[in-house]
Amino acid sequence: MSGEYETLQAMMTSTGGCQCGAVRFRIEGELGEASICHCRMCQKATGGLFGPYVGAPFDAVTWTRGQPSYFQSSNKVRRGFCRDCGTPLTFEYGEGNISFTLGAIDKPRSVHLSEQLASPERIADFEALASLPEHPTDEPRAAAHLAGIISFQHPDFDTTSWP
Repeated sequence: MSGEYETLQAMMTSTGGCQCGAVRFRIEGELGEASICHCRMCQKATGGLFGPYVGAPFDAVTWTRGQPSYFQSSNKVRRGFCRDCGTPLTFEYGEGNISFTLGAIDKPRSVHLSEQLASPERIADFEALASLPEHPTDEPRAAAHLAGIISFQHPDFDTTSWP
């Protein structure tokens, strides 16, 4: 029976971290709701069109490498980030409530969004995103450009051999 429990726990473990690898985390257990927030604070905090977040039980989080630095963005919210590379990591509000930016999760495609917040503040062309032309990565110009890129980014998994 304990083998089944350990397998179940392993299936419910999420990991993630910043771009440079200085800060890494592990979340034991099921992730909470995932949402995107269109408010100006989230747009500015992530440098993106919106803030994408997924909740986690605060007591299920372990910082496995380094610790985030924090910016108190309002009287109710502090945001964790990597001081070395600037990656936005967390959105923390109230006592014991933490959400992680989807891009900081190692497997962001496994997270399914459930809601949008602050919709009146979304950027004007948000609805048009799905209809914009796409350029496949195997398109000759794109492939040539991508072939010349050498990534210095931390891999999307924990490793003891990373500097």
